[in-house]
Amino acid sequence: GDASDAADRSSRYRPDIDGIRAIAVILVVLFHFGIDGFSGGYIGVDVFFVISGFLITQLIHDDIVRGRFSFVRFYERRIRRIVPALFLVMALSLVAGWFILLPLDYRSLAHSALATLGFVSNIWFWQETENYFARTAEYSPLLHTWSLAVEEQFYIVFPPLLLLLSRVLRPRSVVIALAFVCAVSFAYSIVLVAHEPQAAFYLALGRAWELGIGALLALGLVPRLEARWMREVLAAAGLATIILAAILFRHGTPFPGYAALAPCLGAAAIIAAE
Repeated sequence: GDASDAADRSSRYRPDIDGIRAIAVILVVLFHFGIDGFSGGYIGVDVFFVISGFLITQLIHDDIVRGRFSFVRFYERRIRRIVPALFLVMALSLVAGWFILLPLDYRSLAHSALATLGFVSNIWFWQETENYFARTAEYSPLLHTWSLAVEEQFYIVFPPLLLLLSRVLRPRSVVIALAFVCAVSFAYSIVLVAHEPQAAFYLALGRAWELGIGALLALGLVPRLEARWMREVLAAAGLATIILAAILFRHGTPFPGYAALAPCLGAAAIIAAE
């Protein structure tokens, strides 16, 4: 969706990013199918957040630098990329649910569909589901839209924030300011994991730092390694970190918080190893 759009417009195709995107999808699918050995496959979503933060920031920043950034054009592209596929999934879910769900379950599906349309399904599932990992959550056909809602909330807030910072601060100061925002979000995530784990999992404020890691990479926080062997080692270490997290994490692992650092930094390492 959005990540593909940004990749299409970037100056150079990044097959490595397509690779880790594919790995992230596979990990999430393996997790939801209950495949032994991938109890932490849900971390694929965190990998996606880093990728999206990187690619979308790259797109926005390039347009700002060239003096051609347009909110109308940016959101129009988001709508064209997301809405058709989203409407198809929602329509199929509602039709199938009419035949296979009990009345109360179908009513819940309808409510989640409305929340999805407003890109607030993460808030709805936070309030209405017992737990993302609970068996009852498996019968929510639109449960996966919570992560889309987080990304869309990021896209609503981040472009005007980046544009504002770019106009009033020097480039290095922009990076510092965003790093501070990420640090605050990360600290908030840690607190939420300890006291309100459901909120920590679903809400954008506790997830913003994950997208922010990708954004900071796009803005040049990490200098490019010149030696090829160092880049290859960094990429291999990043991939190993993601796979190990998918294998070792369990349903009971406090998440996101500190634990989410592993998949996020793993994805960041692969992106930085360009």
